Amino acid sequence: MGRPGERERGDTVDADELLPLVARGDQKAFEELYGLVSGPVYGLVRRVLRDSAQSEEVAQEVLLELWRTAARYDPARGSALSWVLTLAHRRAVDRVRSARAAGERERRAAERAEPPPFDQVAEEVEGTLEREWVRRCLERLTDLQHQAVTLAYYDGYTYREVARRLSLPLGTVKTRMRDGLLRLRDCLGAAA
Repeated sequence: MGRPGERERGDTVDADELLPLVARGDQKAFEELYGLVSGPVYGLVRRVLRDSAQSEEVAQEVLLELWRTAARYDPARGSALSWVLTLAHRRAVDRVRSARAAGERERRAAERAEPPPFDQVAEEVEGTLEREWVRRCLERLTDLQHQAVTLAYYDGYTYREVARRLSLPLGTVKTRMRDGLLRLRDCLGAAA
């Protein structure tokens, strides 16, 4: 028989015997405990997370936490295995909650980042600038072209009604309209 705390080869030990040794920094005891509890820890975490890669990661975190916090184990409160599985369950649930919270943060950020359907101020400024250019271009037309275009496009008259209002033949109105619109197109094209 060896020193206290040493085990003979072939002796079977359980987590309740190993955890106090791990708490004192016994690396060999931790290796044995690791082999004993890693399967159940991974299985429990996998049932909670359902993703193998994340389950492996969380199981490793639990086993690392086990090494660091083994001194917190209180045998009066339950078996060592149940304590280890409680650590695993808490860590897995924390991961689920963290993922949900991150998803919710991303959703809220995406909602805030959506641009408004249009920028009302920019639309108004652009409309004002366009109206100003049209007004300037209309001023460059002859009086007769200006009258015909204004009556047709701003007042809504047909070419025939414009001809009656100006007491001019329909052909003359059409020619003035065509010439005026060509001049407007050229002027507005230069403005763009």
